Amino acid sequence: MEFITEIITYMASNVDLLLLYTGQHLLMVFCGVAGALLVGTLLGILAHRYQRLAPFILAVANILQVIPSLALLALLMLYFGLGFYTVVIGLFLYSLLPIIRHTYVGLGEVDSSIQEAGIGIGMTYWQMLTKVQLPLAMPFIMAGLRIAAVIAIGVASLAPFVGGDGLGREIFSGINSRNDVRIYVGAIPACLIAIIADMILGKLERRMKASQ
Repeated sequence: MEFITEIITYMASNVDLLLLYTGQHLLMVFCGVAGALLVGTLLGILAHRYQRLAPFILAVANILQVIPSLALLALLMLYFGLGFYTVVIGLFLYSLLPIIRHTYVGLGEVDSSIQEAGIGIGMTYWQMLTKVQLPLAMPFIMAGLRIAAVIAIGVASLAPFVGGDGLGREIFSGINSRNDVRIYVGAIPACLIAIIADMILGKLERRMKASQ
């Protein structure tokens, strides 16, 4: 109970700083995941359109995903230096796989009879893609976005190791000073953000499924 009181007291006395860190954390995640959503969706479409490319695209995305997050950030730091851009690029790379895979699978799950009907009325490939396939695949894409966002929120906590900002600064400072309170003060908001993001995106995913 005393430990919880210490956490609450520290958070109350540093609320402005914690809000700043939270904003920085969210900005890094938003930039990284937004870029991955755009590029990952395009790569998923490409993989579905050209099936021979699919194994290569998915293999590269898988390789990026299995690289330890701290090692990936360290490698990126060698080329992009310390700070915000290195973290955002790392989050972008880590978010690609779930979005690419879910876009690819979602497009593949579209009923072939619907596609045949579209072709029958003279729709071009891009008309079919934008008006039929992508709208029907949106629940899958949203599921990929949901996974990517939760992963990115967690990885963003490592930002201070490569000169970034965010809630990881409290965790990093707590580790250096062996202060458990500061570790929890950084970790708890990051966990809450991940839970809230998962709930919101999950609700949007369910609505999209229900609307079809």
